[in-house]
Amino acid sequence: MADNVGSKVTYFLVGLGVGALVGVLFAPKSGEETREYLSKRADEGRDYAQRKARELRERAEDLLERGKEVASRQKESLSAAVEAGREAYQREKSKS
Repeated sequence: MADNVGSKVTYFLVGLGVGALVGVLFAPKSGEETREYLSKRADEGRDYAQRKARELRERAEDLLERGKEVASRQKESLSAAVEAGREAYQREKSKS
Protein backbone atom coordinates (compact mmCIF):
# COMPACT_ATOMS: atom_id res chain seq x y z
CA MET A 1 0.00 0.00 0.00
CA ALA A 2 2.81 2.42 0.89
CA ASP A 3 4.49 1.59 -2.45
CA ASN A 4 1.27 2.44 -4.25
CA VAL A 5 1.03 5.83 -2.54
CA GLY A 6 4.71 6.49 -3.13
CA SER A 7 4.42 5.71 -6.83
CA LYS A 8 1.36 7.95 -7.17
CA VAL A 9 3.22 10.81 -5.52
CA THR A 10 6.22 10.19 -7.78
CA TYR A 11 4.04 10.25 -10.91
CA PHE A 12 2.37 13.42 -9.69
CA LEU A 13 5.70 15.15 -9.10
CA VAL A 14 7.06 14.06 -12.48
CA GLY A 15 3.90 15.33 -14.17
CA LEU A 16 4.15 18.57 -12.28
CA GLY A 17 7.74 19.05 -13.38
CA VAL A 18 6.98 18.23 -17.02
CA GLY A 19 4.00 20.59 -16.97
CA ALA A 20 6.08 23.39 -15.49
CA LEU A 21 8.80 22.85 -18.08
CA VAL A 22 6.34 22.89 -20.98
CA GLY A 23 4.66 25.97 -19.52
CA VAL A 24 7.97 27.82 -19.30
CA LEU A 25 9.00 26.80 -22.82
CA PHE A 26 5.74 27.97 -24.38
CA ALA A 27 5.23 31.02 -22.17
CA PRO A 28 4.06 34.11 -24.06
CA LYS A 29 6.33 36.34 -21.95
CA SER A 30 10.05 36.96 -22.21
CA GLY A 31 12.45 34.98 -20.06
CA GLU A 32 12.97 37.86 -17.63
CA GLU A 33 9.23 38.43 -17.24
CA THR A 34 8.64 34.71 -16.76
CA ARG A 35 11.38 34.45 -14.13
CA GLU A 36 9.96 37.48 -12.32
CA TYR A 37 6.48 35.97 -12.46
CA LEU A 38 7.70 32.60 -11.19
CA SER A 39 9.69 34.28 -8.42
CA LYS A 40 6.65 36.27 -7.34
CA ARG A 41 4.45 33.17 -7.37
CA ALA A 42 7.05 31.20 -5.41
CA ASP A 43 7.15 33.97 -2.79
CA GLU A 44 3.35 33.94 -2.61
CA GLY A 45 3.39 30.16 -2.25
CA ARG A 46 5.98 30.34 0.52
CA ASP A 47 3.95 33.00 2.35
CA TYR A 48 0.80 30.91 1.97
CA ALA A 49 2.55 27.79 3.28
CA GLN A 50 3.96 29.70 6.26
CA ARG A 51 0.54 31.17 7.05
CA LYS A 52 -1.13 27.77 6.86
CA ALA A 53 1.62 26.21 9.00
CA ARG A 54 1.11 28.94 11.61
CA GLU A 55 -2.66 28.36 11.58
CA LEU A 56 -2.15 24.60 11.88
CA ARG A 57 0.26 25.06 14.79
CA GLU A 58 -2.25 27.34 16.56
CA ARG A 59 -5.04 24.81 16.04
CA ALA A 60 -2.81 22.02 17.34
CA GLU A 61 -1.94 24.07 20.42
CA ASP A 62 -5.65 24.73 21.05
CA LEU A 63 -6.49 21.05 20.68
CA LEU A 64 -3.64 20.11 23.00
CA GLU A 65 -4.84 22.59 25.61
CA ARG A 66 -8.40 21.26 25.36
CA GLY A 67 -7.10 17.72 25.68
CA LYS A 68 -5.20 18.64 28.83
CA GLU A 69 -8.33 20.21 30.30
CA VAL A 70 -10.42 17.12 29.53
CA ALA A 71 -7.76 14.85 31.00
CA SER A 72 -7.63 16.98 34.13
CA ARG A 73 -11.42 16.83 34.54
CA GLN A 74 -11.40 13.08 34.00
CA LYS A 75 -8.63 12.68 36.55
CA GLU A 76 -10.59 14.70 39.11
CA SER A 77 -13.74 12.70 38.38
CA LEU A 78 -11.88 9.40 38.69
CA SER A 79 -10.22 10.51 41.93
CA ALA A 80 -13.62 11.49 43.36
CA ALA A 81 -15.07 8.12 42.34
CA VAL A 82 -12.16 6.21 43.91
CA GLU A 83 -12.49 8.24 47.10
CA ALA A 84 -16.24 7.60 47.23
CA GLY A 85 -15.59 3.90 46.75
CA ARG A 86 -13.06 3.89 49.59
CA GLU A 87 -15.49 5.64 51.90
CA ALA A 88 -18.29 3.22 51.01
CA TYR A 89 -15.94 0.29 51.60
CA GLN A 90 -14.87 1.68 54.98
CA ARG A 91 -18.53 2.19 56.00
CA GLU A 92 -19.45 -1.34 55.02
CA LYS A 93 -16.35 -2.71 56.70
CA SER A 94 -17.15 -0.91 59.98
CA LYS A 95 -20.76 -2.24 59.92
CA SER A 96 -19.56 -5.82 59.96
